[in-house]
Amino acid sequence: MDTGISFTSRQQVNEHLTARHMGSGDLPVLATPAMIALMENAAMNCVLPHLKEGETTVGSMIESSHLRPTPLGGEVRATATLTAIDGRKLTFRVEASDANGLIGEGSHVRYIVHRERFLEKLK
Repeated sequence: MDTGISFTSRQQVNEHLTARHMGSGDLPVLATPAMIALMENAAMNCVLPHLKEGETTVGSMIESSHLRPTPLGGEVRATATLTAIDGRKLTFRVEASDANGLIGEGSHVRYIVHRERFLEKLK
């Protein structure tokens, strides 16, 4: 796995992704938590093909702006680009956009974990 790889996730804004439905606001526009989840999804999928069997990644930190609203029916794209690798720690540049341009940007940290050992911590 090398820095510079990227992945873009896409999602159409439906009622379940609005601030009003998610409880993060009262308007029928894309909720910030939904935008953040799409950014995390892009980062997860960016490195997924490069992991060893039994490995996955978990999000640990995300810092992002949410600059503009996206209405119901609009398509949102989130792109994650791997910018740094430090052992199991992966750092990404994340950006979200819609038909009108950039709607959010920031950074995201994920860690590579062994799936079964991670889940054992829940017991």
